[in-house]
Amino acid sequence: MQSSDARTPAAPSTEKIEAPGRSGEARDALKRFFGFDDFRPGQREVLDAALAGENILAVMPTGSGKSLCYQLPALMRPGLTIVVSPLIALMRDQVQQLRERGIAAAALNSVNSSADNAEIEAGLRQRRYRLVYVAPERLARADTRALLREAGANVLAIDEAHCVSQWGHDFRPEYADLSTVARSIAGGEGGALQLIAVTATADPPTRAEIIAKLFPSAPRVFIRSFDRPNIHLAMRRKANVLSQIATEIDRHRGEAGIVYCASRKGVEKLSETLRAAGVPALPYHAGLAPDIRSAHQDEFLHREGVVIVATIAFGMGIDKPNVRFVCHADLPQSVEAYYQEIGRAGRDGRPADALLLFGEADVRLRERQIAEGEAAPERKRLERRKLNALLALCETPRCRRRTLLAAFGEESGPCGNCDICEGRWPFYNGALAAKKALSAIHRTSGRFFYGHLANLLIGNATAAIVRHGHELLPTFGVGKEFTPAEWRSVFRQLQAAELIEQAADDRDRWIITPAGRDVLTGGAALELRAEIGLPSGRRMGVTQALQRIEAVATEEDAPVGERETRRERLPDKAADLTAMQARLFSALKARRLEIARAQKQPPFVIFHDSVLIAMARARPLSLGDLALVHGVGPAKLQRYGAAFLDVLAGHEGAN
Repeated sequence: MQSSDARTPAAPSTEKIEAPGRSGEARDALKRFFGFDDFRPGQREVLDAALAGENILAVMPTGSGKSLCYQLPALMRPGLTIVVSPLIALMRDQVQQLRERGIAAAALNSVNSSADNAEIEAGLRQRRYRLVYVAPERLARADTRALLREAGANVLAIDEAHCVSQWGHDFRPEYADLSTVARSIAGGEGGALQLIAVTATADPPTRAEIIAKLFPSAPRVFIRSFDRPNIHLAMRRKANVLSQIATEIDRHRGEAGIVYCASRKGVEKLSETLRAAGVPALPYHAGLAPDIRSAHQDEFLHREGVVIVATIAFGMGIDKPNVRFVCHADLPQSVEAYYQEIGRAGRDGRPADALLLFGEADVRLRERQIAEGEAAPERKRLERRKLNALLALCETPRCRRRTLLAAFGEESGPCGNCDICEGRWPFYNGALAAKKALSAIHRTSGRFFYGHLANLLIGNATAAIVRHGHELLPTFGVGKEFTPAEWRSVFRQLQAAELIEQAADDRDRWIITPAGRDVLTGGAALELRAEIGLPSGRRMGVTQALQRIEAVATEEDAPVGERETRRERLPDKAADLTAMQARLFSALKARRLEIARAQKQPPFVIFHDSVLIAMARARPLSLGDLALVHGVGPAKLQRYGAAFLDVLAGHEGAN
């Protein structure tokens, strides 16, 4: 990510910031500073509580505007808002976008030079800033806390608040001390900072842990739907990973995407193969030199059509709005990790795709890693539960989105936008198989995992089976029609369909739900998802897939008018543009790219696609008209208005 702006102190805002009157204040400030006419769903309620000084936990999906919930109040009242962020890249991105809007913000971190940090510290003492972004590690320093107290800090905003959970996928030990940090900055004499914690990834246990560790008393809790309906969800058995990934890239030729791999070796191999086929694919993992990682991240942000092939080291802090697909070439770590990683697609609200590939080798590897790891027994049990929940999502016989949302405690019906709802998997009458599986759970008191139960059903007298006397049970050997892998799939489908669940008071014990008992006693029908056989001719499949994507070119490298003619993938919001408006939209994108390159920053920092689409439709020909376009605030109007009006004036014939 471009860091030049974030490594130099921000000058005070050129626009005088005054707190608007309390009447209609929030909407007025939204238009004034951000150029938006109204709030996204859920924002207004959180902002009202924030402006009332309440402590807040807001759980909102990616793309719903969580940052605004602490940024806007910071501009509407006196004092300094401290924003705690886990990654420097995340800080730089937000600070850069705030400065583009003429808002005085700074990032105090170890990447800055000592001179830059000294200047920022001087600005804090002079109370020039409204928001300062700080890493949690830096807040552990007494001098930093004293400086922020002197700077008039009165709000502590905690971004990515799920990092407080020691059992989560992004645990940061320093987050656990933030309640102490808040008391220290407040002075410890009865004073207190307002706490605003936001996250997109928190299931019910994680939310309880955040509240217990961060807040001195129960906060106001806001939970928006976790649903991202614009993301199409699909999961497939691994056949030939290269062919499957290449086919997905071909569907999105010329568009940005992320491919996640479990290992550095996998990242290097896949990115190298894709580059040989003409795909602008770049590797990203912790084993690369920091300058290479930074360069690849900047390339992804600044250019269109770049594909990042990465381990989980890549992602947090990436706010590129037009990522069109996320592929998992291997199993992610958990349902929470999967949700967060696919959330990097479609942040602009346009359609996007999430494809996950899984296989038994992934499962065995993860099980071995858990068993052989050095974690405490409690941690290992938790990791096994998380693995089971993830595999239940992979194997689910019902709508994937419904299953995914259920993991976060949210109920929903079929979505119509996943591979299950679209009928891409065959189904069969699974009542008999389910009865056998449920009987195995019942006769073993729910105390055994799926591998043991599969061995019981196929009649495999392992040492564990014999030790527990399970070879004497009536269910021993009644399921020889399936392989162990197929039985494990059946158990996971039963879990996903909520026919079995883990006991609330004993998470190591499976219990049969009332719906499961209806199936076990023969009173309910059940369809299970059948496996799809692996395709033949795998090598040809790889060759054909790579041939299809050899023509992929990075669109911005070719001059307008000289690019390869192909079907233009317009945003869904632009689908009804006339031909002339579509050409105007392309011209506006070209001008945006010129400006972004000159300023060495991502194009979306200038304007999002949705703003350019609105310009193409409205065709404003004066600064006054341009100011009425949704998303064009005063600072950007002053900075970029003339440049975009020049393009608009040159297309007066658009209709």
